[in-house]
Amino acid sequence: MNSTSGHDQGITVASGSATGPIVALGEPLSFWGGVDPATGMVIDVHHPAHGALLAGAVVLMPTSRGSCSGSGVLLELALSGRNPAALVFAGPEDTLTLGAIVASEMFGRRIPVIRLSEAAFAILSSARHATITPDGVSADDGRVRIPLAAAADAGLRLSPADRSMLDGKDGIAAQQAMRILVAMASQQGATELLDVTRAHVDGCIYAGPANLVFAEKMEELGARVRIPTTMNAISVDHANWRRQGVAPEFGEPAARLADAYVRMGCQASFTCAPYALPEPPGFGEAIGWSESNAVIFANSVLGARTAKHPDFLDFCIAVTGRAPRAGAFLDEGRRARRGVKVELPEGADSAAWPLVGYLTGLASPDRIPLIRGLAKTQPTRDDLKALCAAFGTTSAAAMLHIEGITPEADGLGGVPEDEVVITREHLAVGWRKLSEGPSDVDLVAIGSPHASLDECRAFATRLGGCPVAATLSVIITAGREVIAAAQADGTLAKLRQSGVEIIPDLCWCSITRPVFPEEAKVVLTNSGKYAHYGPGLSGCAIRLGTLDDCVDAALTGAAPTRLPTWLA
Repeated sequence: MNSTSGHDQGITVASGSATGPIVALGEPLSFWGGVDPATGMVIDVHHPAHGALLAGAVVLMPTSRGSCSGSGVLLELALSGRNPAALVFAGPEDTLTLGAIVASEMFGRRIPVIRLSEAAFAILSSARHATITPDGVSADDGRVRIPLAAAADAGLRLSPADRSMLDGKDGIAAQQAMRILVAMASQQGATELLDVTRAHVDGCIYAGPANLVFAEKMEELGARVRIPTTMNAISVDHANWRRQGVAPEFGEPAARLADAYVRMGCQASFTCAPYALPEPPGFGEAIGWSESNAVIFANSVLGARTAKHPDFLDFCIAVTGRAPRAGAFLDEGRRARRGVKVELPEGADSAAWPLVGYLTGLASPDRIPLIRGLAKTQPTRDDLKALCAAFGTTSAAAMLHIEGITPEADGLGGVPEDEVVITREHLAVGWRKLSEGPSDVDLVAIGSPHASLDECRAFATRLGGCPVAATLSVIITAGREVIAAAQADGTLAKLRQSGVEIIPDLCWCSITRPVFPEEAKVVLTNSGKYAHYGPGLSGCAIRLGTLDDCVDAALTGAAPTRLPTWLA
């Protein structure tokens, strides 16, 4: 029998019993864009477990990564009965844990969540089948036994107002939101909740019926937001989806989901770049944001403070105005623990930023990095946006520091525990990985995260009024505020004159056919985030290119598979 020592006992984060075959993932996985919510199959083509079926399995992975919407995917799987039998992590994890908490708290669907030491995790990873009870994990007919204990009580202190909400004195919805907040705070080891000034809700993307069920149930319970709350991109162009030919069986629930949040007091901002809205958060401001790129940008570039809140927890924060004082709210949760030195070639342009973010996330999948080697560059706000978004696809961290660039790098960048070097060769290999596919392009996709006014202007300028090729489509997704500004300064007219379509409300990670052109099979994008998620979400070949590549493809219908000139 292979049992673990006492200090290697596991921790029960979400209780329950389960049995099933073990699927051990050596690399973190984002459930949004990485797992099919209809089947439970891994669809992330860049993940080593691509094609594995997680439904009914005891799933082991070090932690999750990527999108905050993973909690919504897990709830969707739970309500359809295609969820993993249990989730076992080798360290702290929030996104899927929150999905399991909501599934249990609101819908009575229990998915055990266990946290093991690295030694116990390694032992269990080598087994074939496991049974989980509240007391322990047994695998391979008892040859492996790992005792389980309840998570240690950190002594969560609640204010009188918190207790009032928890006791139901502020209504059933606030009570339910506070119950979920308390459960999450306890598993994070928080000792108290804190006030936040604003929230950003990511759960308004329609991943399936579960998101709508949650929102409408909260509305039925009387939920209203207490603090200014913006909304992420949604899954349809709200005003135009019928005209665009979207099937009512998808368009109607997607629009209902957005409308439910608006009725509960959220602002119909419908953008994945809330930092581009008027009056963005200030340095040191405590906020309750979700959406991975938004969280990383707010923490890293603006110096605001927010944890990487999973979907559903974001709305609970909006309803209560409170968040667990944990993670990136604390100085200790913002310190760099890994150095990443980038050997950036001379002449590197804006295409370097998503690539550096993507590779930094791979090099630092579970800790905050301090990126060195970029101090002499002069990144624009859009460059940093691209880096943060790509980093968020491959890392679970809520922020990053860039020496000489981001506001807290000198102080909280500190002295990392170790350092990884990203060489020119690593950059070239990473580019090829994200740019595989045919030269002929069917669709140019700009705006993941949502395009800024500067990006729209730059694309229009480079097109120079020339029409796009008749063989492909060119689509930019942007927030309503940006589109209004582009209309006011003439940029929108220039783009439309060239045949470029600009779509509000949607983002590339939420777009579906037929708005995503039916005939498109090969897509070129300047987004590292979409180059990663796109193949699994769309079933297409998605290639990363420079902005010049995207313009050339728009005009000619083709983009040769080549390295950027500064990397060749």
